[in-house]
Amino acid sequence: MAISVPNFTLSYPNPRILPCNTRFIPRRAIPVTCASRTGKRRYPSEKKRLEKIRKGVLKSEIPNKEEGFWRLSKLKVPAHKDPGKDFVGISDALLEAIAKSLKFPVPAMLPKEGFIIVRKSFDARKALKEPAFVYTVDIDVKKLLELEPRTWDFISELEQKIGITEYFPHKTPETDLKNLLQNDQNTPRNNNNGSEKRPKVAVIGSGPAGLFAALVLAEVGADVTVIERGQPVEIRGRDIGALVVRKILQTESNFCFGEGGAGTWSDGKLVTRIGRNSDSVQAVLKALVEFGAPPNILIDGKPHLGTDRLVPLLRNFRNYLLNLGVEMKFGTRLDDLIIENGRIKGIVISDSKKEVNSENERLLFDNVVLAVGHSARDVYEMLLRHNVDIVPKNFAVGLRIEHPQELINSIQYSKLADEVREGRGKIPVADYKLVKYINNENYKDHKNDDYEQNRSCYSFCMCPGGQVVLTSTNASELCINGMSFSKRASKWANSALVVSVSSNDFNDFTSFDSLAGVEFQREFERRAAIMGGGNFVVPAQCVTDFLDNKLSIMSLPPSSYRLGVKASKLHEIYPSHITEALQKSIHMFDRELPGFISKDALLHGVETRTSSPVQIRRHVSTCESTNTKGIFPIGEGAGYAGGIVSAAVDGLFCGFALAKELNLFEGDLEGVIGRDRKQSGFVKY
Repeated sequence: MAISVPNFTLSYPNPRILPCNTRFIPRRAIPVTCASRTGKRRYPSEKKRLEKIRKGVLKSEIPNKEEGFWRLSKLKVPAHKDPGKDFVGISDALLEAIAKSLKFPVPAMLPKEGFIIVRKSFDARKALKEPAFVYTVDIDVKKLLELEPRTWDFISELEQKIGITEYFPHKTPETDLKNLLQNDQNTPRNNNNGSEKRPKVAVIGSGPAGLFAALVLAEVGADVTVIERGQPVEIRGRDIGALVVRKILQTESNFCFGEGGAGTWSDGKLVTRIGRNSDSVQAVLKALVEFGAPPNILIDGKPHLGTDRLVPLLRNFRNYLLNLGVEMKFGTRLDDLIIENGRIKGIVISDSKKEVNSENERLLFDNVVLAVGHSARDVYEMLLRHNVDIVPKNFAVGLRIEHPQELINSIQYSKLADEVREGRGKIPVADYKLVKYINNENYKDHKNDDYEQNRSCYSFCMCPGGQVVLTSTNASELCINGMSFSKRASKWANSALVVSVSSNDFNDFTSFDSLAGVEFQREFERRAAIMGGGNFVVPAQCVTDFLDNKLSIMSLPPSSYRLGVKASKLHEIYPSHITEALQKSIHMFDRELPGFISKDALLHGVETRTSSPVQIRRHVSTCESTNTKGIFPIGEGAGYAGGIVSAAVDGLFCGFALAKELNLFEGDLEGVIGRDRKQSGFVKY
């Protein structure tokens, strides 16, 4: 119960209150008018004001200001005052920022228990006077007034300002996946009593999409079998070790294939563009915490895990699924689908260590969730043979650039660079995110008029304190990616620099129909393997040489890539319009980050698997294939996600959608996970 203190007065005068005998005559304001706008032509500020009115949360409509929650955003704490990136409590410096926002005179009097940190990020933009940690904090009004009644005069004066101070009458409901399922009274959680036949569902792939789809379906009582061509993380780790140390490639257990998907041996980024605070994203992040992720991923503005944390997390995830009764078949390849009269009836599988179609096994299922990764090219070919609706999709290709991490720290942080201390300091290891749009006038002179003149060029999968790794799934093809561990303590920083490509770029591969983009990728992966000389040696080139279209520096700077690099003419590996776009973008990046073009910067080739080159079409509301009943394509390989979190969210949504189709879940999909069912499902990233 809130404590009301209507007669409480401060012991010091309030300068905002004039003496009663003072006559205040306001100056006459000059009226300013402008043309009124209605409908879609309204000003953004007017749209936001009307939205607030519609939601009924304006100041005049707050029924009881002694309860509820105020959210304070953009609270800045100078880097030298903050305890550091790993501290997620209420520090004295943060109390000063809160007091300043509230206009409360004595920060030390504010009880820390009355505040909840929602978000913490680091801002080192050059436009700022000094780098600072930026917080979003919720005030529990009732608790704060109980602990310190003298804050009432200041809480009562708060006004809503969009993006700065916002009022919520109630605490945001918990979006933990277990709570969501338990709150649905009609959900028969994991009914294993055998009294009724449980629907059988095969989930193909154990990446984020597949795991979260399997989790939801198993929780609601479906009979779930996970089919994974790769190995569990323990064995997969040994296979990757053999590749890095002895150059032995296991084609079905590597950086791309295996438990957890391609993201397991990556940076483990948990950033997403589908809504950081959405219910579905929060449900995924909280589930990851349940399985062993550190709780600060719920607060960190740029959360990441690192491979060393993902491995034990996936082991815990697997054990939880096994306890739910899920069958996990590792080292099992999907060879074919059993389709009759336009509906899935089952799958054909075999031991992934043996040749395709040898010692096949036929398994019958009611539904198949297709959660393969974007490197499962044999699955795309099989789907095309069955006339499953599959179309080309835009993606991006390019090269991976590597700098000394100290250089990136210096560019981004200047004098604060020494505070990084190889990931053990107060401030995070420096990263960057760059996006430019290139208009290449030379395209119009190309023999093919279909080449796009406008292309986006951007950094992709930036790995601070990381290393360049091999992501080939075939010894005759060479492609790379980046990864890092949780501390990001490596002395290198790497990132892909890629250029968008579309079906207009695949004209030389039209004979491959919907898989033209796949063959486009293969073409340049083969060129990279030849240029490197084989044995997984990567072709590399100094940035300065690449920009000058020459190969003058044969003694390359050190590289984190452990299988060897070879000085090569990377400016000749892609078509000229892609190379020119990359060169122009690098010059533009250098203007944004002076020093980006450096003698120590090394380009590696090639980065081709930024996302799926195809999209397996599906219905928006159900996730079911548009022309084959019972197939549910999801995740990154199906063309509906881009990263760990968005893939997990897609799997989450598919799990609920399929459960609803099977009458195992009767809740409202939008109400459960807050996903807008009107969206197409495709995430551009």
